Amino acid sequence: MHYNLNAMNKSSIRERINALREQINYHNRKYYVEDAPLISDYEYDQLTAKLKKLEKEHPELIVPESPTQRVGGEPAKEFKTVEHAVPMLSLDNTYSKEEIIDFDKRTRKGLDEDNIEYVVELKIDGLGVSLIYKNGLLIRGTTRGDGVRGEDVTGNLKTIRSVPLKININDVKLNLFEVRGEVYFNHLDFKKINLQREAAGEPLFANPRNAAAGSIRLLNPRITVLRPLKIFLYNLRSENNGLFNTHFEALKMLKTLGFRVNPNIALCKNLNEVFRQIDKWQEKRRSLNYDVDGLVVKVNAFSQQYVLGATSKHPRWAIAYKYPAEQATTQVEDIMVQVGRTGSLTPVAKLKPVTLSGSTVARATLHNEDEIKRKDIRIGDMIAIEKGGEIIPKVLRVLFEKRSGNEKIFSMPKKCPVCSAGVYRPGGEAVLRCTGTACPAQLKERLQHFASRKAMDINHLGSQLIGQLVKKGMIKNFSDLYLLKQNDVAGLERMGGKSAKNLIEAINKSKKAGFNRLLFAFGIRHVGERAAYLLSNNFSSIKELKSASKEKIASIHEIGPKVCESIFYFFAEKKNVQVINKLEKLGVNMESILNKKQKNLLQGKQFVLTGTLTKYSRDEVKELIINAGGRVTSSVTKNTDYVLVGEKPGSKYEKAKTLNINIINEEAFEKISGLF
Repeated sequence: MHYNLNAMNKSSIRERINALREQINYHNRKYYVEDAPLISDYEYDQLTAKLKKLEKEHPELIVPESPTQRVGGEPAKEFKTVEHAVPMLSLDNTYSKEEIIDFDKRTRKGLDEDNIEYVVELKIDGLGVSLIYKNGLLIRGTTRGDGVRGEDVTGNLKTIRSVPLKININDVKLNLFEVRGEVYFNHLDFKKINLQREAAGEPLFANPRNAAAGSIRLLNPRITVLRPLKIFLYNLRSENNGLFNTHFEALKMLKTLGFRVNPNIALCKNLNEVFRQIDKWQEKRRSLNYDVDGLVVKVNAFSQQYVLGATSKHPRWAIAYKYPAEQATTQVEDIMVQVGRTGSLTPVAKLKPVTLSGSTVARATLHNEDEIKRKDIRIGDMIAIEKGGEIIPKVLRVLFEKRSGNEKIFSMPKKCPVCSAGVYRPGGEAVLRCTGTACPAQLKERLQHFASRKAMDINHLGSQLIGQLVKKGMIKNFSDLYLLKQNDVAGLERMGGKSAKNLIEAINKSKKAGFNRLLFAFGIRHVGERAAYLLSNNFSSIKELKSASKEKIASIHEIGPKVCESIFYFFAEKKNVQVINKLEKLGVNMESILNKKQKNLLQGKQFVLTGTLTKYSRDEVKELIINAGGRVTSSVTKNTDYVLVGEKPGSKYEKAKTLNINIINEEAFEKISGLF
């Protein structure tokens, strides 16, 4: 008897892969759905690493529902519009118990019976979505859109760990079904994402709902996966609804299938029980770590829902009870200006303390100068406030009838209130920004960026060490880094003689980085890697760029007005020029490290990198390509000129062969680049 050893081995590997997938899916459910983890993060990561390794070695065994494929897609150019099989209607809203009584009367009249049960659920303030499953696999995810049509955001919804990619339907006759739910951010994650956006100089999300909607509609799922989105599922529709006769039973089925269902659901036998739920959550909702703006009251029996039907806008069998936002009246005692980590100047109202939504409110953001003028807010004004999104105090309006005539008009400062550097308002923005590189309010983050790998690449200079150096006053601007001595840092926490020596060597090495890296390191708003390269390709040194006119900078291809304006204001600030002069005196290279031939050698060429490079790091190759005028993209298209392959190349290699793209190894790259 002859055995096919390869086939046996393949079968064994497939079994091992399937077993790992089942393990990971099980632990995903325990952690993300049931909030009851059974293993440590390290153990979970080990399982995932094993699966990734096996799938990498056997790419033919990869399937879309694998846990490793949650972020497997390339960025989309746009979202496709999809029509819902059954419209996702909005709910009719009410703010009073009297209207709930009217709803109950209409329901009884429409059914012509009194035996009615209601299900009461929390109304999550998020983004409505639909998930379609076929034969147990997630095949499509869409936004609610206008209720009739939504956007296909399957790739982004797959990044949410509590969304099952595969459902075990062996014991349930659900070959094709739809699940609807609400995507949201909890309060802690919302705070974190806004801190990240502030650090990156991006506009802040107004509330968690906007953050969730913005994250789901990102064209690149690899960015969406970095945002810790959550989901609660609240509706199950199937071609076989005979499996459950009521909405409450359907919710139980959802939970059994492994979907994340909000635990705060009540089955109410009468209207009095509904009112008890309304009263219960009036205050209790504030203790939740996510936004709830009311309750949803639904007729439980599907047969009764069918009889009641719907209008063109709302189902007749459901209604949303919304809690009115709590408001309070207080006085503006003063208006202060805070400087953010990106230099943004934000006016903040100091309020006479007042209790609102169970907490004392003493401050409220006024956002920007335009908002103050629009609402005509003055120091001394009596104002009405509420908590926007249950979190952030918001000034609703000025109580003009209570003005005494002694109120003071507020104006934004002409200089930074922290460092006295000049301020400017970028075109198209409502926010004033500090131009100083040495502003204490921004210094730590600016130094971290300055030392980062893609900037000056100063090894051993981490955030904790920067914090110590700034706190002790040893660094007040970029140039102070190059004045540090080994003995200066050897005595700091977690630093010894050897660590101090390595740090000083790394700082000295960074002096050779050159024009484009230094320009990027300054952290000038809107000046990223690409802009820094373009500028270094058109000007020979920092000094030449500093002396250039707005018109000359703006004439460079791909340099837009925002970049031009940011550069102009940066060099117009005397303190910045002083720092640059000090850097030059300390031996920091201000000129391009490339000759004219090198600068344009790869002009207009597009590269894609795939596989493991052995002679150079990806970052090194990428920088060389960019500095020589080329581009590095993430996906292979007909516009790609070269695909640089290393060991074990992936699907990009195969696609390049299909499109007849030039495929080169590291040796060939050295020849065409002329840089080695």
